[in-house]
Amino acid sequence: METVVQEIARAIVDGFDRHYRSFRTISSEAKRRFEIGDWAAVQRASVERIELYDRRVTEGVARVEAFPEAANEQNWAPIKRAFIAELVNHQQPELAQTYFNSVASRVLHRRYYNNENLFLRSIVSTEHILALQPTYRAYYPKALGLRATLRRMVTDLGLTNSWEAIERDLAAVIRAMSDFFARNPDVHDNVQVQVLSSLFYRNQAAYMIGMIINGYERTPFAVPIRQNARRELYLDALLLHRQELGALFSLARAYFMVDMEVPAAFVSFLRQIFPDKPNAELYTALGLQKQGKTLFYRDMTEHLQHSSDSFAAAPGIRGMVMVVFTLPSFPYVFKVIRDRFEAPKNVDRKTVMAQYRLVKHHDRVGRLADTLEFSYVAFPKDRFEPALLAELEDKAPSMVQHVAGNVVLQHLYVERRMVPLDLYVQRAKDDDELRGAMREYGNCIRELALANIFPGDLLLKNFGVTRFGRVVFYDFDEIQPLTSVNFRRLPTPVHDEDEYRAEAWFSVGPNDVFPEEMPPFLFAKARYKELFDEEHPGLFTADYWRNIQSRVAAGEHLPFYPYPTDRRFPHKHAENADDVIDT
Repeated sequence: METVVQEIARAIVDGFDRHYRSFRTISSEAKRRFEIGDWAAVQRASVERIELYDRRVTEGVARVEAFPEAANEQNWAPIKRAFIAELVNHQQPELAQTYFNSVASRVLHRRYYNNENLFLRSIVSTEHILALQPTYRAYYPKALGLRATLRRMVTDLGLTNSWEAIERDLAAVIRAMSDFFARNPDVHDNVQVQVLSSLFYRNQAAYMIGMIINGYERTPFAVPIRQNARRELYLDALLLHRQELGALFSLARAYFMVDMEVPAAFVSFLRQIFPDKPNAELYTALGLQKQGKTLFYRDMTEHLQHSSDSFAAAPGIRGMVMVVFTLPSFPYVFKVIRDRFEAPKNVDRKTVMAQYRLVKHHDRVGRLADTLEFSYVAFPKDRFEPALLAELEDKAPSMVQHVAGNVVLQHLYVERRMVPLDLYVQRAKDDDELRGAMREYGNCIRELALANIFPGDLLLKNFGVTRFGRVVFYDFDEIQPLTSVNFRRLPTPVHDEDEYRAEAWFSVGPNDVFPEEMPPFLFAKARYKELFDEEHPGLFTADYWRNIQSRVAAGEHLPFYPYPTDRRFPHKHAENADDVIDT
């Protein structure tokens, strides 16, 4: 039996290693996709990598089930011990343990989710894992001089494209650094710059991520690298403010492509940049969303053990499709699909789940909330407010089970908690804050359209404001490709009485949308609409939407800039100014 147990353990390790080799291959090929500007391939690779994990788990389950002994629960404790022995000197042990859990829980049909057969906590340290590649490179500007240091940092990136004007860009970086450090110009003898060994690729940009260490001060930075129409490279900005870096690593974006031999080392580096971000979010940002999901569940379980507040309905207007609740001390919301939807919603559970899968695979361009999907999650029953529990049992009874003092929810989604936009504008302290919200609201709608997404229901309650002040869409049940919508102008009435009829006096197809009709339903106050129109004139016209449709249908891949326009260096590149999308 011992030999069979070891063979099963090795089969699981081999399955994970095949998965990570594929994951790393897709990620490392991002460099070539960026260099040749194959933006369609960038989107395909993102979808392929998201789907990869489940495929590899399915393969692993099939291989393990070929051993009759795997069907016996009693054998899994020794299989786990043998698996631990296989992780000695492994470079991704934390990911391998998550893969083990995925395979084991499928083989054991999920009934054994919380027991000694699985890794409820990582039991292998990820500190000081040796790698063939260094995680980061260190540079010493005191010895080389600042400009020479920056030039070497750029050269070491290994990009094959020629540069548009590298000396010009280095001068722009130095000016931006001088402005930022003007209040504290002292340079210590130990000053060094650390740069992660892999560029971070996403959309049409590659990002150099690093830290400046000067005495006891650590200043993180990111430098976006882009291309002009001739495929020449240029440095587009220097991001030094933590809020800008936080927005760059927002979960409302597609995951970065990063070539990592030891992911834990990259996460350790990023934790120095984002000390307030949990490891779950950092792994997710690196494209390792399954590991992020595992760590989130561990964090939630630990938080429940060390807190005492109760789950309650999330603030805002009650949804017609979801029951949404939150734990005030935990910055997330939990969403359960109702059994029955209230009018005028004309969808079903299967459709809603398909919409969430569509968003998971789509380029979210920083405007669609990222979600974690869970099945059969147990929460302590005594932590639910009675009103919330009654709402769940009334609106989603098929999703609720009571087991040994727990409320088990058969299926739910988890998202980062945001302030609903309708509440945010009601609480705006002045006109400037209200204008900023309307600007962000329009930017969100516009950028989703450019990414071939029409939200469907544009009510303010379906948008949220993040801690960085960005507006993000989070209600996916009516989402659809922009190219599938028929945008129409309102016909001119033929007779005077046509304007006063309760029903439309003209024919309306199932995919017809009349943008002119939207404002009265969207803006509770005239001032909201005034500010919106000033920031986004013409957005609620059919011509505006048709123009975007034609560009998307023509296959244009427009660049998105996840940092403010005023951070971009004032260079003139071989690009169309109309294509600049400041996100």
